Amino acid sequence: MNELTLREVCTTYNVSRRAVQGYEKAGLVAATGKTSRGYLLYDEKAQKQIVLIRQFQYFGFHVREIENALSLPPPELKALLEEKKTELTAKCEEINAAINRISELIRELKTQDIMESTINSNSSSNDAKQKTHIL
Repeated sequence: MNELTLREVCTTYNVSRRAVQGYEKAGLVAATGKTSRGYLLYDEKAQKQIVLIRQFQYFGFHVREIENALSLPPPELKALLEEKKTELTAKCEEINAAINRISELIRELKTQDIMESTINSNSSSNDAKQKTHIL
């Protein structure tokens, strides 16, 4: 990897300019130079840092939490990631339970629709029979 401009970093890593600027403001990453035209440059280390920050955001960490996480020694970082994994697993289980409940409700509604249409169809034919008897 060579140095990339801010635009190239944004394109390469699918990150917005504002996001990179936010990372800079939070002290998570810094440009490592400028082109002759004054465009910011990011070296390989800065690019890897941006990728890492994006991963942590994907995991659900906020910028302030990422700042703290990146300063932790490996054993503490591992413990923090294990904690996040447990949290995400619990959320996944909650979401799966909600999906299952929605599926049950859909099945119940389909059954009710079938029953209602059967009832309506029976009552319509009964109404027709009753009208015929009256005549």
